[in-house]
Amino acid sequence: MGWQKPDNVAGSSAPAIMVGLFVATGGVLFGYDTGTINGILAMKSFKEHFNSGYLDEDKNLTMSPREVSLIVAMLSAGTVLGALLAAPCGDRWGRRYALIGAIGVFCIGAILQVCAENVATLTVGRGVAGIGVGTVSVLVPLYQSEMAPKWVRGTLVCAYQLSITFGLLIAAVVNILTKAIDGAAAYRIPMGLQISWACILALGLLFLPETPRYLIKRGYKEAAALSLSRLRRLDITHPALIEELAEIEANHEYEMALGSDTYKDVFVGQPHLGRRLLTGCGLQMLQQLTGVNFIMYYGTTFFNGADISDPFKITLIIQVINCVSTLPGLLVVESWGRRRLLIVGAIGMAICQLLIASYATASDGDNKPVQNQILIIFVAIYIFFFAASWGPVVWVVTSEIYPLKVRAKSMSISTASNWLLNFAIAYATPFMVDTKSGDKQAGSVNLGARVFFVWGAFCIVAIAFVWCMVYETSKISLEQIDEMYERVDHAWNSRKFEPSWSFQQMRDFGFSDSGIPPTEPQLELQPSRASSASTSQSDAGASASTATTTATAAGNSQEAKMLAQLGHVDLSY
Repeated sequence: MGWQKPDNVAGSSAPAIMVGLFVATGGVLFGYDTGTINGILAMKSFKEHFNSGYLDEDKNLTMSPREVSLIVAMLSAGTVLGALLAAPCGDRWGRRYALIGAIGVFCIGAILQVCAENVATLTVGRGVAGIGVGTVSVLVPLYQSEMAPKWVRGTLVCAYQLSITFGLLIAAVVNILTKAIDGAAAYRIPMGLQISWACILALGLLFLPETPRYLIKRGYKEAAALSLSRLRRLDITHPALIEELAEIEANHEYEMALGSDTYKDVFVGQPHLGRRLLTGCGLQMLQQLTGVNFIMYYGTTFFNGADISDPFKITLIIQVINCVSTLPGLLVVESWGRRRLLIVGAIGMAICQLLIASYATASDGDNKPVQNQILIIFVAIYIFFFAASWGPVVWVVTSEIYPLKVRAKSMSISTASNWLLNFAIAYATPFMVDTKSGDKQAGSVNLGARVFFVWGAFCIVAIAFVWCMVYETSKISLEQIDEMYERVDHAWNSRKFEPSWSFQQMRDFGFSDSGIPPTEPQLELQPSRASSASTSQSDAGASASTATTTATAAGNSQEAKMLAQLGHVDLSY
């Protein structure tokens, strides 16, 4: 399953796993906020307090499609800005302190929402909260991938998506408990509760270590060694820890030798940074275009419009399925690999959505009870496939494929593309599926369940995209992913990749293009040059050179004995 630590890995992975799981709970912030607005929009007290006199076709007071779009989409608009701010903040202040600051911004936005008396204040609050959520959505997977051992890295990043689904589930429960309360408390209680976990998360982050890869990037080698020592539960002088840290440092120096770390290099840098960015942005956009947030944002409203008797209860069932179905993804993301899980998930989603849309079109509103049963059943199956594949694995891939020098910048751009599509879908959906508008000039196209044709078509596109663009990144270190992009021409050949480079050797000796180490005579040239240079100093220098050579030989002998004692210990994480 990929959860068992390999026998040849030194130290303990428990600290890194616990840290990764705690940081993953940052996903609760987004999941809970999304889930609360889903239910709040359908609450009678909310409609009465915030409506502007708009009536539906049954002459009931409600929110206009334009107001609903604005309230929901403002969070997504804020997240685009927050995702773009994550890179400069994360590179300047560190992943940990930037996360704490983002949570503070989220809390300000949540307070504004709780205190809102009109739509304008509510939308501002959602926009501010969105900035915090967008920054968190970049920095949590970034933090996890940079500190996790390679054998469990994918599972830990998947836990971020599990936290999002858990937040959605909690929100659905809270909405059911508060929907019948008279007055503003019905929607203000759900809005206010999100602040509680944000404060707990921020306090916990104060005691966690910064990621060793970020500290190496900033040149803080001693701090990086201490951080890695805490995460691996190894002494700072342990050979395995020294080797892993040296490989991270050598890889970063190799990356910088290929070019700088500006935003221009994100698009045109080497090795193949433009292709990697296209992969990340494509995955993030297609995750939104599978239609999941159509259900998460507007599921209750949509089910209500489809004349389902208890839309709140159906939404709760969907969220339970969403949360539980994420677990299979965590179990197989390492053994199946990223590519296979994404392709299987996209096939399953496409079948479900096309079946829903086809039956809705064929029945044309006849036999409504059967149509609703089919809608609920296949939406549930669709959510299972999404939650087990595209939900978590997209975050895994986009946190792995970028080199350290531009990782924060590339992740911020790819995540911003996710939120940009999220904003477009959140704003457009009420106009696409509104079935009870009293204003026929509101711009609604009234697709109803036929909107699933759109999402199903994009799932088919997703299958082809994954086959052509997504490299298999499981079971190799972040540094070895650089080697894979240099040596493997096509994504569909990436499963056969076997890493062979040592970036320390590349930095010190140089490798051929094929990745074959230089021959032994070539490796012996370097000490002989040093010896002849010191001999040419003077006669006294000659005796010093002899002593140096003897000391070097003794040192090499000690190193050889130490490595022999380690046996087959895996020195890369």
